[in-house]
Amino acid sequence: MVEEKLRQLGINLPASSKPLGFYVPLHRVGNLIFLSGILPLREGGVLEKKGKVGRDITLDEAALEAKQVVINALSIVKENFGSLDCIKKCVRITGYISATEDFTEHPKVLNPASELLFQIFGEKGKHCRVAVGVCSLPFNAVVEMDFIFEVD
Repeated sequence: MVEEKLRQLGINLPASSKPLGFYVPLHRVGNLIFLSGILPLREGGVLEKKGKVGRDITLDEAALEAKQVVINALSIVKENFGSLDCIKKCVRITGYISATEDFTEHPKVLNPASELLFQIFGEKGKHCRVAVGVCSLPFNAVVEMDFIFEVD
């Protein structure tokens, strides 16, 4: 059902990337799964955009990177559970946005990612959210996000 929605949206889930350090990408505690910080890597582990919002990257470009993070997160869930239909609810996302000191529109970077979760999951995609500006991210990524999902 969820995979059909992805097809309708023209989204093909890539293979999930391997951890870039000593950690696990997903950890289950009861009916909750916690995803580690996820970068907007494309297949092959490539970052399409790098730098800071407000200097190197526009807000719209950063928003596309945030949507890529959602796609990467769903790839990790599917790889670990075999299907995305196990997701009962997106509970929370936290977004870290590498931005210039004077950039203050962090929530706007995450809005398209939140909207994508709603498009995919409907009411189950509505979530709590935190948007934080940071001075740098791993590999000069523009955005990193972590997720909490409730699963069956």
